[in-house]
Amino acid sequence: MSLPPGFLDELRNRVSITQVVGRKVIWDMRKSNQAKGDMWAACPFHQEKSASFHVDDRKGYYYCFGCHAKGDAISFVQNTENMSFMEAIELLAREAGLQMPARDPQAVEKADLSQRLVAVTEAAVGFFRLQLKTGAAAEARAYLERRGLDSATIDRFEIGFAPSARQSAFAALTAKGIAAQDLIDAGVATRPDDGGAPYDAFRDRIMFPIRDARGRCIGFGGRAMAADARAKYLNSRETPLFDKGRALYNHGPAREAAGKGKPLIVAEGYMDVIALVKAGFDAAVAPLGTAVTEDQLRLMWRVASEPIIALDGDAAGIRAAMRLVDLALPMLEPGKSLRFCILPEGQDPDDLLRTRGADAMRALLDSAEPLVRMLWRRETEGQVFDSPDRRAALDARLDQILRAIRDPNLRKHYNQALWPLKQALFRPPQQAPSGRQGRGAWRDRGFAEAQTALVETRNSALGSGSLSADDLRATLILATLCRYPALIARFESDLGRLALRDPEHVALADVLLATRASDAAEVVAECLAAGLGLALDRLRAMPHLMIAPFLSGPVSPDKAEACVTEEFQKYHATRALAAEMTEALEDLENAPEGDKRLVRRLNHAVQTRHRAGRPATPDAAGAVSEDTAALSKGLHALIEARVWEKKGR
Repeated sequence: MSLPPGFLDELRNRVSITQVVGRKVIWDMRKSNQAKGDMWAACPFHQEKSASFHVDDRKGYYYCFGCHAKGDAISFVQNTENMSFMEAIELLAREAGLQMPARDPQAVEKADLSQRLVAVTEAAVGFFRLQLKTGAAAEARAYLERRGLDSATIDRFEIGFAPSARQSAFAALTAKGIAAQDLIDAGVATRPDDGGAPYDAFRDRIMFPIRDARGRCIGFGGRAMAADARAKYLNSRETPLFDKGRALYNHGPAREAAGKGKPLIVAEGYMDVIALVKAGFDAAVAPLGTAVTEDQLRLMWRVASEPIIALDGDAAGIRAAMRLVDLALPMLEPGKSLRFCILPEGQDPDDLLRTRGADAMRALLDSAEPLVRMLWRRETEGQVFDSPDRRAALDARLDQILRAIRDPNLRKHYNQALWPLKQALFRPPQQAPSGRQGRGAWRDRGFAEAQTALVETRNSALGSGSLSADDLRATLILATLCRYPALIARFESDLGRLALRDPEHVALADVLLATRASDAAEVVAECLAAGLGLALDRLRAMPHLMIAPFLSGPVSPDKAEACVTEEFQKYHATRALAAEMTEALEDLENAPEGDKRLVRRLNHAVQTRHRAGRPATPDAAGAVSEDTAALSKGLHALIEARVWEKKGR
């Protein structure tokens, strides 16, 4: 709607910005001069202790010297109440007693119809709420109690009950003077195709009023009590008020909460939203029984720049997330995107909150994946890219998908984000400085250079000495068990015997030993709840782990189990050998000359080390690793030198 010239000036003249802002801040009267309309307060737009937020009532503007927020009374209402420009104007005009400009006759007629139908739906809300308290609604009340809804929550969401009789609502509301046609137009009643008497649109259902951003009831959602009902959930049909593809459940309260800094969470259904709000996640909304539409996505972005899509962890939830990726890509703009929180399989937000509490939900939300990771998962999960053809096909597919992003700079950043993921997945061979590989590379470096370790080798965790071989082996075990927690039960005693030096690794091992999770997302949630998010990120970022195919690529439980088995065998063998060597050398220091038992002890240690070095695969039965060979050589040197016989000479 266009506003006539001078209307905004008149509105600004009538509205005191000090009065508008004063509803949201506490004035610093030591710094303010009320007589001059020169007011100061702590800024409502960022966290601060000093009063750097200045309001000039005479000029009608505000400015923060800390975060540089500025504007007038209209923009202040927009930002603090999360309203659109016209909504803010209408609010301020009502407060100032200023009549909004007249609209064209058709618009006036449409507004009058909407106002009349809203009165009908509000009357229906009252009727349904009263019915929930009757004897006929005993089963409905019991259901709500089983779902954990107390009376305060029921009242907050105005939950009601539609009786099973054919004309309960119709008869009760027409008796109050509401026209039958208005009940039909509002979607409360339905007229049969044969022209017979109207009947209730909702029968034997728990009723959830659906309100728009302005708080007006525009329709209903009904949950069937009968197990054999045609539809478990039923929404109002489309009316002049209600279009389910352009509405969100709990829109108004969520917008207000998001305006105060709460993350916007998008769940699948009414009960999920109610459970989230009850647990303190006030900025929660849900689409109305359908996949998210373009209009709903635009509504979400008006509320928050990066909504979190919290979907059930079943196949249907994953499919819904993937469809939303395709819907969102052409609509993306800098500063407007999505994050995805996929819940453990078989659970929705309501289930998770009832079984594991708000902290577990918060941990999952904090670890929500950006849209680009969801796109990558869809295009790569469960696939093998072991040939140039498959890799080229993935490149072509991703290139085609990213063309949907209209903003060229944003498209460039998506390509940059996908590049390291492709590199890790394809695992290209490391190139020597000359660009050649194998023995030729060593020849090109020359003998003197070949005696010096490459920079990459010197800077590696093993080469720099920051981590020992046992440490690296232990980190591989931890990372694998984090991704495959179903293996923990088998290796629980082995895991408890790991001698970890890094406190972060000790804490991660404690989480793994305590968890009962079978899903990697649950383990991540528990790590986040324990304050180990950064520790987990640092573990995953270790170079020797990023190239492990069963960690960086598709899920492969069999390979992961084989890896953990072999690594534990090597770990325990090297630890046992170290203990054997230490004990043998201590005996050597204290033994008399010629004690032949020491020969047997050292030989036994050598043989143990040889056995530990053999890989588990039958085809490599005789192989000895480099560290095995080195230790064996050292022990043989001791034996051949017969140091115990030279002692004291």
